[in-house]
Amino acid sequence: MEQLRFGSDDIENTLSRMNENELDDLAFGAIQLDKNGNILHYNSTEGEITGRNPEEVKGKNFFRDVAPCTDRPEFAGKFREGVAKGELNTLFEYVFDYKMQPTKVKVHMKKAISGDTYWVFVKRI
Repeated sequence: MEQLRFGSDDIENTLSRMNENELDDLAFGAIQLDKNGNILHYNSTEGEITGRNPEEVKGKNFFRDVAPCTDRPEFAGKFREGVAKGELNTLFEYVFDYKMQPTKVKVHMKKAISGDTYWVFVKRI
């Protein structure tokens, strides 16, 4: 499997060549969203971080239904701004705390290489 480093500038190029099993094997969480924030893919690593079943969250709105603690200017606001501009590439620290023990993470949001989808990568700190 190709080595993928969290936060790398060309992460979306490598992801475009990965299948679902390879995405599930990443060492960090990977969530693929459509432009409205609906979950298209939620890898098993992210499920381990949040305690949620990836199959049960697919199709739900990430910011409203799955992680409402992220529906703030410093998270969802950055996502919506990037979607509006058609370019998203931001890296920041955050604390997930919705229905889970507060967990400090590093987040990297990035527009997918093709199509109108966006990635949210999550790594525990």
